[in-house]
Amino acid sequence: MRKIIKDKAIVNDDWNVLKLAEGETPDSVTVPAGRQIVPLQVWLTQKTSLAARSDIGVWFASDERPEQLKEDAARLPLIAVDFPSFADGRGYSIAFNLRTRLGYEGELRAIGDVLRDQLFYMQRVGFNAFATREDRSIEDALKGLSDFSDAYQTSWDQKTPLFRRAARPPSQDAQ
Repeated sequence: MRKIIKDKAIVNDDWNVLKLAEGETPDSVTVPAGRQIVPLQVWLTQKTSLAARSDIGVWFASDERPEQLKEDAARLPLIAVDFPSFADGRGYSIAFNLRTRLGYEGELRAIGDVLRDQLFYMQRVGFNAFATREDRSIEDALKGLSDFSDAYQTSWDQKTPLFRRAARPPSQDAQ
């Protein structure tokens, strides 16, 4: 069984990422039984039948907008964001907007070309699960979540910048 990182631990993954085969369209693809993460366009075209299932998640391509799922995000147990390449950072904005603007509280998973170097930053924007590349060590990738002890900037996981959190002695000039 495939393994993923979820909530800072390596766990078994029982979800399947559904990808359209050549010639399939969002309205013609059959979504199998069991835990399936379907493309956003499949969800939007088959929502009537898929909404009744509790074993359906949705994944975003990097060029899709989280607002397209605005009405449905809260009901989904899992939302994934695809990173087609290491250099494509649009998924960070999708995740941040899902958490902050849409208030999504469920599992938010990074899929695709996900490498250790990205994990610390991905968790900062709201990801709590990571399907890392299979050709890399998942144990090594897990260490990427703690590469840095703190962050200067604000983000989804830390609303106050470091300069406001740091305890400082009173200034000598203030006397």
